[in-house]
Amino acid sequence: MNAVIKTPWHLWVIGGLSLLWNAFPVVDFTLTNMGNEFWLSALSEPQRAFILGSPGWVTACWALGGFGSFLGSLLLLLRSRHALLAWLASAVGLAGVSYYQLVQASDRVKPLFGDGPLYTYIAIWAVLVALIFYARAMKAKGVLR
Repeated sequence: MNAVIKTPWHLWVIGGLSLLWNAFPVVDFTLTNMGNEFWLSALSEPQRAFILGSPGWVTACWALGGFGSFLGSLLLLLRSRHALLAWLASAVGLAGVSYYQLVQASDRVKPLFGDGPLYTYIAIWAVLVALIFYARAMKAKGVLR
């Protein structure tokens, strides 16, 4: 007989906050790729051309990173062990976009966006790695099933 493991209060807090945090890349990806003028109006024409002209593999990595993280948050709230897998998939997508913007196209990114992308990626990676470790710990304790 399997023992029922009570959901710790912090799972709801971390799950809810991460869901809010990870909703942004989903909204950003969707509105950017739909060409929403209001959303894109904050960008200069060269910035817009860079983002919309990214190679297809970068767009795919962006989708995997953003939607994977959002799915991970939903799965955490559902206490699914697959939250960890979703966040690991998200890390693959984030690695691709990070590589493109910070290494491969850094000569174009820095003049267009300054150091903003570097600091943004540091923050995103820190949160994602923390969520991965949290999901591993909850899975090991039997909270995620």
